[in-house]
Amino acid sequence: MVEDMKGKIRVFCRIRPLTRAEQAKRGHTIVACLDDYSVILETPRGPREFQFDKIFNSECTQEEVFIESSGLIQCAIDGFNVCIFAYGHTGSGKTFTMVGDRDQRNPGIIPRTFTKIFEIIHDNDSKFEFKVSAYMLELYNDRLQDLFVSPAEAFSKRIEIKRDRKGLVFAQGAETKEAASAGELFALFEQGCGNRHIASTKMNVESSRSHLIIGIMIESRNLTNGSVCFGKLSLVDLAGSERAAKTGAKDDQLKEANSINKSLSALGDVISALSMEQPHVPYRNNKLTQLMQDSLGGNAKTLMFLNISPSDCNLDETLTSLIYATRVKAITNNAQRNVDSKEIAQLKEVCILFIKITPFY
Repeated sequence: MVEDMKGKIRVFCRIRPLTRAEQAKRGHTIVACLDDYSVILETPRGPREFQFDKIFNSECTQEEVFIESSGLIQCAIDGFNVCIFAYGHTGSGKTFTMVGDRDQRNPGIIPRTFTKIFEIIHDNDSKFEFKVSAYMLELYNDRLQDLFVSPAEAFSKRIEIKRDRKGLVFAQGAETKEAASAGELFALFEQGCGNRHIASTKMNVESSRSHLIIGIMIESRNLTNGSVCFGKLSLVDLAGSERAAKTGAKDDQLKEANSINKSLSALGDVISALSMEQPHVPYRNNKLTQLMQDSLGGNAKTLMFLNISPSDCNLDETLTSLIYATRVKAITNNAQRNVDSKEIAQLKEVCILFIKITPFY
């Protein structure tokens, strides 16, 4: 019932613990959970309350976070367009939520998703035939780069954002690779992560300097009636919003920060337009909003993870993030299942075969 709530973009809020640096500076907590759905932020003007679909306090484990979101993976296998993305300022814990720690002792949503996909496939392989493929991109300094190839090759590659007739976004020119197991998918992911841009800032030892976008396509054929489903699962780890003076960004890092803030500002404009139901939504103002067009105000089942800091030193960033996420919660999508009948699926196969064997002059 929860997964099928029509059109509702769900927002989960996760509060990270105070860091050692914040404790050393005698920082104090200004965020409190009233219950599983309400959070209070202490501000100079008094407390402000925000409500979301789920609140995870600083003691919640990676497993608990994943269990609450894992139902959406079944939706992708069932033929829906699904998006899970993390938002928050630099150092708020987005990458820990999505990826986990460096040695994977506490894996995040992305690696756990790989395992869950193939667990579901294994449980249903007597009734369905499955095909899983993926692409992995980063949006760095306003440029889309393919993480499945070397940085040198990626720099010379041109990737264009396209939409099919059903409104589904895809990256034309990006390397798409098949995976037959969770291990193969994770190996591709590790390869891509090795090519991603990261750096150290005053707010984060290992700060993501780009937006990470993983697209997992899942095709399933019903062995009984021949119908075919196409599901797409987008996993997005957004780079953190930040103030240059606070992070100490200079030179290249300053350029990166400006690009990140520009794209997040464009995303904010889209969210504002959608939440106020304006007739024009400025998706085309940035590549990030083009990439997320089918996830925000599109045909996806979407879950946003809002990551926030409880420290008083991050009051402004936390308040901004909470307001931002409240707008996201007001957006309505129109999720539709992507399924073809046996006859349509066979016709598509004939067309593809004809294209492959027909010479063009």
